[in-house]
This record gives sequence, C-alpha cells and structure tokens, in this order.
Amino acid sequence: MTTTTKDPNRVLWEARARGEQLPAWETLATEPEGIEAETVDVPAGLWLRPPGAPAGPVILAIHGGGFVGGSATTHRRMFGHLARAAGVGTFAVEYGLVPEHVFPGQLDTVVAAYRWLLDNGAGPIGVAGDSCGATLAVGLAVRVREEGLPRPASLVLMSAWTDLEAGGASYDAGSDPFFTRDLVRGLAAGYLAGADPRDPLAAPVHADLRGLPPTCLQVGAEEALLDDSRRLAERMRARGVEVRLDEFPDQVHTFQMAAGRTTVADDAIREAGSWLRSTLVR
Repeated sequence: MTTTTKDPNRVLWEARARGEQLPAWETLATEPEGIEAETVDVPAGLWLRPPGAPAGPVILAIHGGGFVGGSATTHRRMFGHLARAAGVGTFAVEYGLVPEHVFPGQLDTVVAAYRWLLDNGAGPIGVAGDSCGATLAVGLAVRVREEGLPRPASLVLMSAWTDLEAGGASYDAGSDPFFTRDLVRGLAAGYLAGADPRDPLAAPVHADLRGLPPTCLQVGAEEALLDDSRRLAERMRARGVEVRLDEFPDQVHTFQMAAGRTTVADDAIREAGSWLRSTLVR
C-alpha cells in the first residue's frame, strides 16, 4: 500500500466542487488481491468472493452515490477490500437511479436482493452501505423487521446519510469541500419525488429503530454529514441497539473509497471487516 501526501478522496470532492468529473470515483481504491468477481443478472449485482470464504455467511453491500450515481462497478474495489478484510463472500447489489427510479423503488430492490440471498441459503447476512447505501441499509433492516423476515446479523454504515432535511449542525463547520445543505436537500428531493422527507423508511433518523441489529458507524470528522451518524447512533442507543461509532479525524465523505491508497482508509476497512466477521462467522 502506498500512502499519499494528499488524500485522494478529498481531491475527488474538491474536483467535484469545481464541476470536474475526474478523477473517476471507481479509481480511488486499488485492486484488492485475490477477489473473484462474478456478475449476476437477477438480482443485478456482483459477487465478490475472497479466498477461503466460508459457505453461508454473506455481506450484502449497497453502494452510495446520492441516488443519482454510483453502482456496483464504482464500488467494486472498495467492497472487494471489505470482503477480503471480513473473509466473507459479498454481494454488491445494483439498484435504479433518479430520475427514472425514486423512493421506495431503491428500497424495494435491496429488500428483494436480501430475500434472494435468504432463499438461496445465505446466512447469517451482514449489510454494509456507504452514504445513501447506508440510508437503504437501515431502511432494509426496518422493513425486514416489519415483514417478519430473519433480521440481518449486523449493519456497517459508512458516512451514513440519515437526515434528508440536512438539519445537522456539521453542515456549518465549513470543512467539507463538496456537500452543502442545498446540494443534499436537492438530492433528497429527487429521490423522494414528493414523498415526506421524514418518512421512516426514507430517513433513518426518523425510523423506529427498535430491535435493529448491532451497528457499526464510520464517519469522517470533517464531513458535512457527521451529525447524521451521531444522531443515528444516539437514537439507536436510546432504543437499545448495540452501536459502535468511529469518527476519523481529518476525513471527509466516504473516505473508505481510497482503500489501498491511504492508511486511514485501510484501517477503517480492516476494522469494519473484522467487526463484520465477528458477527457472521462463529
């Protein structure tokens, strides 16, 4: 692994703030060693299998991108690093993007993928997501509870987007190079398409969190969405959920995407993978 002097993840968000599309998001991470990738058509997604992965335990990985971008392909490397760190087979699910697909379509898709894993003998299942992927991960856990399905064994939420109204005080810190209240509220409006931004299946901070599985949250200490993770962790604890909240100094949104290129991303992926494995492999 090569440690860079300039965080490539911050470089990306600074470029996006200038309206530039390079570097490409999927190039931030290095290729994870030894990961076997297999495309699946129905449900759409990618299997990412590390060497020696046991039969049964699975990670369902849900990519971020503000509901307007991102894919299993953009996140293949990062999720591959996570699969390797956990030593567990990982299915990175695809879902439709705004404007063609809006709430609750994306949630329906990831719940259907979860059902498919169960129907094919997977279990226990951990669910991991970054940004709006974390939004969907919590929504999935709530839906699964309401529908009486076996609950996920655990959740890993990276830079979670939990408040679609962007009310957190961390937006005012001025340390995030890209994410502003107006931008985030605009993304939320596109996703909601007229739905209530406080709908508990859309906005995790307003969900009934009773009975949710153990949850690990990772967040950059300088990202605008910092309070989204803090508030969710606080509300989970109040509902009796086992919660781990790790804040990473000097980091901004989805810093784990630089896995293989920065020490902090590698540390976060290693910790998330180890934590997931502890909940999935006995």
